[in-house]
Amino acid sequence: MTAVLADPGGEFLVACLCAQWCGTCRDYRPGFESLSMQFPQAGFLWVDIEDHADEIGDIDVENFPSILIQRDEAVLFFGTVLPDTALLKRLLETFIAQTTAESAAYAQATPERRTWQQEANLRRLLLGG
Repeated sequence: MTAVLADPGGEFLVACLCAQWCGTCRDYRPGFESLSMQFPQAGFLWVDIEDHADEIGDIDVENFPSILIQRDEAVLFFGTVLPDTALLKRLLETFIAQTTAESAAYAQATPERRTWQQEANLRRLLLGG
């Protein structure tokens, strides 16, 4: 599971932005990959920000692991998480339970989230749009 340069697919996109040198990321990866089996409606990507710097553009990763969750074009979450996949699972369950309209409203609800729509739309970056 690595970054792909084609349509990540699925209504939801869940990306872990990491670095190969990061031991925490390496430890987190098996659990992240396990979650991909539990959420077939989501495309999961493991993105090494150094190997794929050109594709992800100016996305600002402050710490690891950083998670980005999108529902179609709406960026719902972008930030550092504790390396506990149970937390990511609960977050995904919350977003999946939302209607599309609720997700769209959530994505625009704060200035920070509105910024994500412009700067952290990974689908757009990966598809070159």
